[in-house]
Formats: sequence, C-alpha cells, structure tokens
Amino acid sequence: MHPKHLFIYLFFCSTFLGFGQKVYHPEAERINNLEHTKLKVSFNYENQTMPGEAWITLKPHFYPTDSLNLNAQSMLIHEVALVKNGKNSKINYDYKDDLLRIDLDKTYKKDEEYTVYIKYTAQPEKVAAAGGSAISDAKGLYFINPKGEDPNKPIQIWTQGEPTSSSAWFPTIDELNQKTSQELYMTVPSEYVTLSNGVLVKQTQNNDNTRTDYWKQTLKHAPYLFFMGVGDFAVIKDKWKNVPVDYYVEHEYAPYAQEIFGNTPEMMTFFSELFDYPYPWDKYSQIVVRDYISGAMENTGAVVHLDRAHQKHGQLVDDNTWEDVIAHELMHHWFGNLVTSESWPNLSMNEAFANYSEYLWREHKYGKASADEHRFEDLQSYFADINFNKDLVRFDYEKVQDMFDHVTYNKGGYILHMLRSYLGDDAFFAGLQKYLKDNQYGKAEAHQLRLAMEEVSGRDLNWFFNQWFYGHGHPKMHVIVEKNATTATVHIKQNQKPLFEFPFAIDVYENGKAKRHQVWVEKKTVNTFKFKTNKEADLVLVNADHDLIAEITQDFTAQENANRYQWAKDEYTDRMLALQELSGEQLTSDIAEKTLLAALDDPYDGIREQVLSSIEFSSLKNKKGWLSKVESLASSDPETLVQAAALQNLVSLNDKKYMSTFEKALKSESFSVQAAGLLGIMELDKNRALELSEGLDDDVLATSPDLLASLIPYWKSKNDTTHFNVIAELAAFYSFTAMQDPSMAKPAEDAFVWIMSTDSPQATGKVLRLQELVYNQLKESQPMALPYIKMMVERAMKVKTEAAKANPTPSMEKQIEAIQKTLNGMK
Repeated sequence: MHPKHLFIYLFFCSTFLGFGQKVYHPEAERINNLEHTKLKVSFNYENQTMPGEAWITLKPHFYPTDSLNLNAQSMLIHEVALVKNGKNSKINYDYKDDLLRIDLDKTYKKDEEYTVYIKYTAQPEKVAAAGGSAISDAKGLYFINPKGEDPNKPIQIWTQGEPTSSSAWFPTIDELNQKTSQELYMTVPSEYVTLSNGVLVKQTQNNDNTRTDYWKQTLKHAPYLFFMGVGDFAVIKDKWKNVPVDYYVEHEYAPYAQEIFGNTPEMMTFFSELFDYPYPWDKYSQIVVRDYISGAMENTGAVVHLDRAHQKHGQLVDDNTWEDVIAHELMHHWFGNLVTSESWPNLSMNEAFANYSEYLWREHKYGKASADEHRFEDLQSYFADINFNKDLVRFDYEKVQDMFDHVTYNKGGYILHMLRSYLGDDAFFAGLQKYLKDNQYGKAEAHQLRLAMEEVSGRDLNWFFNQWFYGHGHPKMHVIVEKNATTATVHIKQNQKPLFEFPFAIDVYENGKAKRHQVWVEKKTVNTFKFKTNKEADLVLVNADHDLIAEITQDFTAQENANRYQWAKDEYTDRMLALQELSGEQLTSDIAEKTLLAALDDPYDGIREQVLSSIEFSSLKNKKGWLSKVESLASSDPETLVQAAALQNLVSLNDKKYMSTFEKALKSESFSVQAAGLLGIMELDKNRALELSEGLDDDVLATSPDLLASLIPYWKSKNDTTHFNVIAELAAFYSFTAMQDPSMAKPAEDAFVWIMSTDSPQATGKVLRLQELVYNQLKESQPMALPYIKMMVERAMKVKTEAAKANPTPSMEKQIEAIQKTLNGMK
C-alpha cells in the first residue's frame, strides 16, 4: 500500500496527541489454514450489492478441530454446506458480529482437507468498519457511479482489501498469516473489461448481455491481496520476458499509458537482478480507478492506482509524479506478497521495503542525488509527525490503521538504508536474497530478517534491531567543532532519551579534500573525537554520508557553507542544506551570493530549481550576472521544471522585454513551462493572457496556483463552470491557503463559495472527497487541524443550502445529503 494522496495545503504542527487505550496485538492464532478459495460473483448496480458463492478449502493447522470461524462483514448468509463428493451437505452455523461460526461434520486432524460452501450477498454500504489516515474507508467493495447518474464519471467497480476489508466481499480468514490460491468467476455487463489476480483463463458470453470472466491464480497469497476491477478501460499490452504486463486506464489516457507505466518492465528486471530472485508471479497488471480511497495497493499481479496516476504528455515531460508509487507497488511483489509480514505489528516487513524501493529505483535510474533528495523529503515527513515514541515493530497500537504511518514507511525505509550502509551492498543484498528464499510464499517477522543478515554477514545484529526495529526515536544531536593548527575536535551531545549507539562518518577537510573517519558513537550523552590535521581544518562534516536517521544542529559560517556546497559533491543533502542557509544571507554576504549564482550550474536539476526558488532580485549586487544566467536557464535548460522556475523569476520582474520569451514558452510541450509563460503574459497584458488561456488544457493551468488565482475572477465573471474540476483542489482548503499564502486567500475562498453556490455535483463531490481524505490523514498526527476542516464543510452546507432554496433541484438535494454525510463522518 502506498499512502501517497492528493497534495495537502496545510502543514499544521501540533504538540497535542490523544492517547487511546492500547492493547497487545499478537500474531493471529492459526486454528484452520486456508488452502484454496473459489468465488463466483455478480453485481447488482442498483442496490450496490454483490450476490456470491464461495467454496473455501482448509486444513487444521496443528490441533484437531470440529469448527471453523470465518470473517464475513455485513453479509446476508443464505446457505452454508460442507462439500463432499461434489455434493453439498448443509451444516449448522451461527452468524453474528461479522463472524461466521461453522460446525463441521466431524473433528478434522492436521492436514485433513475439507471444503465449505457459502452462498451469500455482500452489502458494502452496510459495512460499519471505519477507515484511517492512509486508507480512508473500509467497505471493501466499491461501486463508482453505479447508476450512471454522473455524466463526467465512468461506471466502475473495484475492491480494496488491506487491512481487513476483503471479508466485506467474500468470507475468509482475513489475516496476514493466511495464504490461499484462488479462482474467481465474475459476471459483468458485456461492454466492460475485468481484472483480477492471476491469469484470465476463459471468457463466456451469456444470453442476457453479460459475460463471465474466469480468473485463476495457483500461487498462494494473503486474502488482503485479492482484487476485482470492472469497468470500461483501455488495456495497453506490454511484457517482461514472457510475463504479460498490462496497463488499464481510462480511454482518454490510453495514448499516455506507455509513458506513465512504461518503465515497469525495466523495474522488474532491476529488482529481479538486485535480489537475485526473478519476479515471482504469473502476470503484472496495473489499473487506474476513480474515487480510490488511498494512493495505490499492491494486489498480487493486479495493482490499483488512484486516478492521480493519470497524466498527459505535457505533465510527464516535466516529471512522472507517480513513478515512485509504481516502483513501490512492484517492490511489494517480493516484500509483502511473496513474503508477507506475519502480523500488523510487523507491517514494516512489507512497507519499509516498499518505501526503500523508491530510493533504490531512483538511485539506479536517475542517480544518487535524485534518490537522496527523495530520501531527505521522506525523512522530513517522519520528523514532522508525532512519531518519536513509536517503535518500528509495535504490538501496542490502538487500531490497525495506526500502523500505516511515517514510522512504518519512511523511517522503516531509512532504517534499511542504514543497515545497507553498515553491512555493505554485497552482504545486504545477499541477506535480502536469503530472506526471500527462506520465507517465500510464507510469512515473516523482523527477527527473520535479522537472522538472514547475520547468517550472510557473520555479524551479530541484535544491537541494531533492538535499537531501530524494536525501539523508538532517533538521535537528536548538537555538534560542536573545535579546530586549531594540529587538531580537529568534535563533541557530539545526544539530547534525547533513549540514547543511541551507531557508526558515524565524519569528514575533515583540508584544502578542499576530505579525510573520512569512521567512528563509533557510544550510548552516552557526550562523545568526543579528536583528529590530527596538518593545518587548521577548513570544514568538518558529521553524518557525512547521511546514512543515519538523526536531527543534528551544527553552526556553520558563510564560508563554511560555501565550502560545504562546493566540496560535498556526492552528497545532495549537504549541498542542499548549505544553499538553504546561504539563501538567507544572499543580501548581506558576497560569499553567499557568489555561491548561489554558481549553483545555477549545478549538475543536478533539483539544486538548480532550489536556487531559482530562493532568489531575491531586488538587492542582488551582481544583478547583471544573475539575469544573464536566469535568462539562459529559462530558454535552454534541459530540464523543463528548471525552465519553468527560471521563467517564474522573469515574471517577477514585470519587464516587457520578456514578452517574446513568455510567448515562446507557450509553444513548449511542457505544461509547467506553458503555465509560467502564460503567467508572465498575464503580468504584462492581462487581456491577451485571458484570451490565450482559452486554448490551454486545464492540466496546464493546474500546474500554477498563481495562474489559477488570476483566472478565477475571469471565469466567474463569465459563469464559466467548465473549470470547476481544476479549481476544486484550490477551493477545498481555502482556510489553510490563507495561512500559507495570504495573496491566494481570496481567490481560493471565492472558488469555494462559487462551487458551493452552483448546482455542480462533480465539483462539490471532489471538494468533499479532498476534505474527507485530509481529515482522515490528520486525525492522529495533527488533530488541531480538524476543526478547521469541519468548519469549511459546515460552510459548504450553509452555502449549498441557501443556493438550493433559490434553485431547488434533485441534484442540489443530493449534494446537501453528501455534505451532511461528510459532516457525520467528522463527529
């Protein structure tokens, strides 16, 4: 599962944390083991229910048993029978509190197989379970626009099983430590395509304009990985070796599917070779659906993505913003699907690896700087949340959704990087290969990873796992460096509890060259290290490889930061942090200005973008030099995002001589460059810009909030509601926009009121979905933000109700009902 959602407008830090009652959560007891699951289902679009039949084959795990308990959420149970010699024999059962208790016909012994038959109706709209921050709902089965009432939304059906929602659409033992093969017969309207796990064995055309598709997967996987998808999708065929690789997208995005997902076969090769374990499943499909309740999900061979994955060529030229997610979900097919965490406390054995795949793929495909930039952003997200007191492996969570957080994902991925750094690449990846082969098609916990790494490396790793996997927190250090002609002395003070021990890289620079010292920081408050030098050191950098999770304060002079940027050539993080500090001194320090200007030639585009976003032209001494460089980047930088950032700088100058530059930008294939060009024309000739905007794709306009803010009054004056979809995201969080950027406050609020005053179910629904999503995201980590979100929904109700009085339509009434439903979920 990838928790990447739509962008959030706020960064609301809270020091409040509500503690609920926590209990110990062990691995689920295995009384019976799933062996095989066969399902036959059809769909009632009118009632949003699913008639189904299930044949479930099981064996007792060890002890003899005469009963079976199955999870079955909010179902109608019509018949339960034991299958013997191809015939059903009815048996006693009791169904209460979402648990189906079945009395078997006798006591079955270990390895004695039996099959139960269940006829049922799934009722997802009656499921009472609640979602969480990463997965915002728990109905399991979702009917999207089932009656076709929204002309702007396709009719679709899809499922979401993690954490325990597969049992909302078929009876099962809904636990991580169960594995089952599967067969699935789906009867659907003939015009739709289907997707499930395994391979499509057969399609049978029925007499009632329906078709039954038969999907089969022989290799076993956990119930939460089962998937069904139904709808009118374009299917783009690809392959990896002899493995089918398919991309299911809406027809509008069929021309771009290869561009969005086309790196998938290369990723499959990369991970297969990296772990010396070929992709283990029979196919790999990816499907993009509407109204998805999370970012993406790694259903075995049938990955589902949020519709944010849909991108056009002009967006993809800038950056495939979904590529990290694509790598993440593929990685799960080794870590999560092949070897599954045995319990929710060990969820990091799925998600930490998937998170780290994003680093590994970027490092392989785009270089270390790109990987380091992504890792740094992940680490800041971990630091920003209320995470310090959470163990990576924790058995005392309040509810299972709590495990899907920045500790399990971001910190977990970084911990794997630390382990890689400590052991070295050869031992680390050989250890992963052993872990996979030892536990393939089974389950595992963190100790099994430790044992595999110890066996390969020959090193005891209890100290590492006890501290990082079974402990909490991270070092918070203050570093003081003392230098003289012969010695550099480094004092490291840990300011947190518990104290940590760790290997630590310290670079001491003389004349621009570093000597690396690998030291061991002991588990005590102050550690001091002395290093001999031939002269007074020019610079001392701790955590020089940035392979330690730590918050470090160390004071640098402007000259030291300039040196830090110039000399730490292989470390994006040091260069980026040095430039951040220098950007605050650009108006008072010649060294800072000179270094920032030089950084516009940095080989990594992320650094060039960073500098462009920090320029303050008004008081620069070398304005001519800056302008020359920015003009060059705006017209010819190989990276379009850098071009767009440079154009933004030229926009701020409001100089007519750049009109031709902005006009040229409109001819770019890059959406971000086009948007920056139109914004520049808007500053110089508003009427012309408004005229030009009519010919641009909404996705171009969406790349620039400033551009949207300029266009909203124009659209509103014409009552042009065709752009509601693109302004809905800006409107949804107008209250927070005011806190972040006051200049955007009025346009965002105007857009919100305009949408809510209009009979627009699609835009109203999008605003509500965004607000629900962020509300659920922030429930645990930033509860002080919740009243602000609820206030905006309450205002939506007030505005929509007033509008309905003036324009009473059934559509308006349904929108009011939707707003009320959202409010009810915020009680």
